[in-house]
Amino acid sequence: MVDKSGDAPEAMKKKRFTVAEGETIAACLARMKQEGYRPIRRIEQPIFREVETNGETMVEPCGRIIEFEGVRDEP
Repeated sequence: MVDKSGDAPEAMKKKRFTVAEGETIAACLARMKQEGYRPIRRIEQPIFREVETNGETMVEPCGRIIEFEGVRDEP
């Protein structure tokens, strides 16, 4: 899908970058910059696990996933 101005659609200019296990946020941001993207939004998603205590199943947080949404850096 191309708009009337001939530019690529907005969805084509965005990309998500996930902070890998053992990677720092700064390293992820540097990777984004190297690929020609700049961050516009930070997204954190919790990770849960089920724990059974005294026969009762409970859900507790055990980590998180950090993602950055980036857009193409136009020269």
